[in-house]
Amino acid sequence: MTGTTQTVTTQDAEGATRTYEVRTYGCQMNVHDSERLSGLLEDAGYVRAAEGQTPDVVVFNTCAVRENADNRLYGNLGHLRPIKMAREGMQIAVGGCLAQKDQGEIVRRAPWVDVVFGTHNIGSLPVLLERARIAEEAQVEIKESLETFPSTLPSRRESAYAAWVAISVGCNNTCTFCIVPSLRGKEKDRRPGDVLNEVRTLVDQGVLEITLLGQNVNTYGVEFGDRLAFGKLLRACGDVEGLERVRFTSPHPAAFTDDVIAAMAETPNVMHQLHMPLQSGSDRVLKAMRRSYRSERYLGIIERVRAAMPDAAISTDIIVGFPGETEEDFQQTLDVVRQSRFANAFTFQYSIRPGTPAATMEDQVPKAVVQERYERLVALQEEISWAENRTQVGRTLEVLVAEGEGRKDDATHRLSGRAADNRLVHLAATDAAAAARPGDMVTVEVTYAAPHHLVADKVLSVRRTRAGDAWEARQAAPRQDAAVSLGMPTVGRPAPLPAQPSACSAV
Repeated sequence: MTGTTQTVTTQDAEGATRTYEVRTYGCQMNVHDSERLSGLLEDAGYVRAAEGQTPDVVVFNTCAVRENADNRLYGNLGHLRPIKMAREGMQIAVGGCLAQKDQGEIVRRAPWVDVVFGTHNIGSLPVLLERARIAEEAQVEIKESLETFPSTLPSRRESAYAAWVAISVGCNNTCTFCIVPSLRGKEKDRRPGDVLNEVRTLVDQGVLEITLLGQNVNTYGVEFGDRLAFGKLLRACGDVEGLERVRFTSPHPAAFTDDVIAAMAETPNVMHQLHMPLQSGSDRVLKAMRRSYRSERYLGIIERVRAAMPDAAISTDIIVGFPGETEEDFQQTLDVVRQSRFANAFTFQYSIRPGTPAATMEDQVPKAVVQERYERLVALQEEISWAENRTQVGRTLEVLVAEGEGRKDDATHRLSGRAADNRLVHLAATDAAAAARPGDMVTVEVTYAAPHHLVADKVLSVRRTRAGDAWEARQAAPRQDAAVSLGMPTVGRPAPLPAQPSACSAV
């Protein structure tokens, strides 16, 4: 348990320092937690395993939201079993939402697992590993309420120039397709001063972009009784010197208020970018989902956002084939998509999630019908995304150069990064661009648009930043690296990763 004085041993029998690897599945909150798990292990004396090296400790930070999440986990555990049997002292730990849900079932199905811990006690990991080593038996510790807010734990961030900042954990909603509230618990908010202190510390370390993170980020303040707290927090971030970009994910349409729109429009470093889950355009389906808004309200928010910020890029999450969805319901979703003109949308085929109310609903939509509707929705959104991106051609944008954003960068000899509105931009490898480091800002002219990215063959200038300095210093420092392995795409802002949907809000 946290706070124990038990000594943690991080050397193997030959006296070498023990290595670790964290494998992450799911949403941004899990990525945030994995940075804390890495920080805890390094604080306890472990070192990250080099790429290609078999680690002494493998930690799975799991997701219970994604389809076939349990099959994926047990498949990976099965793959590791012979490796562990052949490597004396190797340990396997399983945490996160699936661990919180399955608890002792994990050790029953995979008895070679050493540690199982939940979403509420990630700070216990180093001690649980040591207990398992000494006792030579699995340690299962699942807490029903949050022990320590994750952001107070040590962190080993994946990016030198951008960072997640969790402002709340948990969720007070009861969406029928979502199991997150039962696994993450009721919403818990951090005090504004604690959040801002973390932001200032990150900026002092070279970070110039932060993303405020919460299951329902705009209900922030519910614990201390201030329904306007989130808008105030956005404005307060505007006063942090050296902080150039502020983003947030994910807001709930039912709690989206005009003061937040005003804060976005009036705070210079808050980006004109909004990811707001729709889930369905049918009021009947939204009611069945227990989403406490209707399509008219959703479209009204978009209208007001664009009135205040005409350049705003808006993205969303949509579920296709929710139980009972008819062709008429689906057509209403397509209508909302046409009206909304999303820059991009993360679309999902509904599938049963055991433990959720929707899993036992009648009128489950046949898989073939869901697939056909899904393909129509994707085709429509691709058309809209491409048209919206073509409006960017000829525009001058400032792009934050990122590491690993473009999967083909090595082959194409390009740099990649994100514009202020979070669009992915690939940069020509000009002499000017070659001087840019991840974390630097490059001013470009857009020359080509595709549905999911922009190309800028005209690089106008490069602005070297403290964030680029921080990245360069990190590269020069002795370190052993193995990238956090993700089970699904993730947002490309705080870490060098491609874009992903909102925190546990989609399915």
